[in-house]
Amino acid sequence: MPKHIIKRFAPDHSVIRDHRHLKVFGEFLHDPNLWHMNRRSVSGAFAVGLFWAFIPMPFQMIAAAATAIPARVNLPISVALVWITNPLTMPPMFYFNYLVGTWLLGDSHHHVELELSMHGVKESLAAIWQQLYFGSLVCAVLAALIGYVTIRLLWRLHILQHIRKRRELRKTRGN
Repeated sequence: MPKHIIKRFAPDHSVIRDHRHLKVFGEFLHDPNLWHMNRRSVSGAFAVGLFWAFIPMPFQMIAAAATAIPARVNLPISVALVWITNPLTMPPMFYFNYLVGTWLLGDSHHHVELELSMHGVKESLAAIWQQLYFGSLVCAVLAALIGYVTIRLLWRLHILQHIRKRRELRKTRGN
């Protein structure tokens, strides 16, 4: 993967370092390995970010950062990928996670009436939380693995293409 394309879409490290919710990590954010763009760091960041994007919980960015720091993978990419789950994508993603959990656990599909109140949400969640979180965990692990392997392969293909172009250039200069 070309670094310049990833750098164009990744947030600046100063924005991440100064984020009010991420200041709890203090000096850990100054580790230079968290900002490197190499195959290991970027593929690991995709795995971390995609994993936490599929887990239904508040403050996914903090969980992604808390995982990226000890794993020493690219922090901005890990945190940015969590935003795959946003108000538009959350309902279909989490419904799919629920269906996967229901299918894997062999449960029947629960018909839940959602009442837009705290009490209604608590009751609905109480009825489906096991299927939702089990399906979310399975989807999160699969998304992390697929993201990790895909980035590694794309990065490798890009390097091979670059080497091939360099060889062709040497051959044309030699003639």
